[in-house]
Amino acid sequence: MKLKLQKLRSGMRPILSIFLFIQFLLVPGLELRNVTADDQSASPYPRVNIPELTGVPFAPAIFWFGKVDQTNNYADVRLWYHDPNLIKIVVHIIDRQLWYDPTQSVFELPEWDAVSIYINMDGNIGSAPGSNSYLFELQLASNLQAAYRGNGSTWIPAEIPITSYTEWRGANGPNSGLDSEGWVAYYDIPFSSLGLSAAPSQGTVWGLGTTLHDRDNLDGSIFQETQWPETMAPNIPSSWGQLSFGSENYIRPRALPVDTVTIRQGLNGSSVVDGEVGGHTTCGNDGYNKWTDWGNTNYAGIIQINIQNQWDVADWPCFSKFYITFPISSVPPGYTIISATLTMSLFGTAGGGPWGDPPNSYIEVLTVGEDWNEASLTWNNAPLASENISGAWVPPVVGDYHWGVGSAVDQAYKTGEPIRLVVYSIDGERHSGKYFYSSDSNDWNGEIRPTLRIVYGKLCDSPGVSCYFTYLPYALR
Repeated sequence: MKLKLQKLRSGMRPILSIFLFIQFLLVPGLELRNVTADDQSASPYPRVNIPELTGVPFAPAIFWFGKVDQTNNYADVRLWYHDPNLIKIVVHIIDRQLWYDPTQSVFELPEWDAVSIYINMDGNIGSAPGSNSYLFELQLASNLQAAYRGNGSTWIPAEIPITSYTEWRGANGPNSGLDSEGWVAYYDIPFSSLGLSAAPSQGTVWGLGTTLHDRDNLDGSIFQETQWPETMAPNIPSSWGQLSFGSENYIRPRALPVDTVTIRQGLNGSSVVDGEVGGHTTCGNDGYNKWTDWGNTNYAGIIQINIQNQWDVADWPCFSKFYITFPISSVPPGYTIISATLTMSLFGTAGGGPWGDPPNSYIEVLTVGEDWNEASLTWNNAPLASENISGAWVPPVVGDYHWGVGSAVDQAYKTGEPIRLVVYSIDGERHSGKYFYSSDSNDWNGEIRPTLRIVYGKLCDSPGVSCYFTYLPYALR
C-alpha cells in the first residue's frame, strides 16, 4: 500500500507513522546506531574504508587491481588497523614469472618484482609529495625495503621504522625463469612512525596509492607497472585514491517511510543483469590455460555462481567475484532513500572431505562506478570497485543472506543511475567458496534470485510532512 502523506488525516498520522516505522524495523540487514545526519555525497575517487580489528573474527577491507595473463600482474589488497599500533597492508600478487635483485640495491628495487605503497596523511590532495606524504617500497624475496618522505617537490630517502617482508608461492622459485604462481607482500606501519600517538579518528581520510612493479625476465626487457587507482601519478597525491578510517556508514535520514520497492529479475518487468568472473566452482579447471584463458573467460547466463577468495595465492584459479546491476527507476522521484538491502540465496559451499567442514565467510559488497556487459564480462575487463560499503558473515548454511546497501542506492537515486555492485570475500581457507543463485536461475517463482529492497520516504522537515513519532536516528551499514 502506498501512502500519500499530504492526504493523511491529522488524527491518523501518529498511528500510521508508528505502523510504518515498525514495518521498517523488520527490514533484514538493519543496524541501529545513535548517530547524527551527515553529508553522504559520493567521492569521485576510489575509496577503501578500513576497519579497526583487534582480534577475531578477522574481517579486513579489500580492493584489487590488475590482470591475470602471461605478463601482467593482479593484486588483492587487504587492509586493517588497530589502535594504537599499526596499519596492516597485505598484497597478494598473481605473477607468473618471479624475479628479484640478488645484489640488494635499494635504488634498483622498483626495477624488479616489487610493491610501492603511497600514503598522504593530508588526503589525496596536492600536486607534489609534501612532508606528510610517505612512500614504502618492498622487493620480492630479498625483503629489500626502502622508505621515502616528500619534501614539497619530490621524494627523499628517510629512516622510517616499519616492518615489511615477502613470501612466494609456486613450484618454481624466483629467478628460475620457470612459471610460478605469485607472491605476497606484508606491511606493518606503526602510527608512531608517521608521527602519531594513536590511530586517527574514525572518518579521517588519507590519500592512498599502490604500484606493482613486474619484471618477467632477467634482462628486464619484459617489464610493466600496474597502479591503483588506474590513473594515479606517483608524484601527484591528488591523483591517488582514498583511505578512510572506520567502516562505511550510511546515515539514515530522519524521514517518514512511504513505501517499499522490491527489485528482482522478472519481478514487475525488472531486468537485473549479473555476471561471475574468475574460476567459478571448478577453479577454472575446464580445459582452460590459466595464464591465457582464465582471466578472459565469460560466464554469461550461468545459473549458479561462486564467491571465493583464499590467502594462499597459489590457489588463485579458485578466486571468484560476482557483479550485479539493479535498475532503481521504480522508486518514484522526489523522495529520499531510507534503507536498501541486498539479499542473496545460498544453496551450497565448497569443501568438506579431507579439508573438514566449510568455514564461515566474510563477504563484502562494493560499489562499481561504470557499466559493463554480461556477454563480455571477464576477470580482466571487469570494472574496479569504487568503495567497500558493506560486509556480512555467511556460514555454510543454506538460506538467505543480507547486506545493507543504503549508501549506494542513495547515490544512484540522486544521479539517476542504476546501482552497480560487486561481491567478493576476504577469506583465507581453500574450501571457503560460497555458492549462490544468480538472476538467471529458473526456479518456480524467482524468489531465490538476488533481490534489492528499498524503503523510501519523505524527510521530516519537508513541506507538508510532520513526523509525530520521534525516534533515535540510526545508520545502515
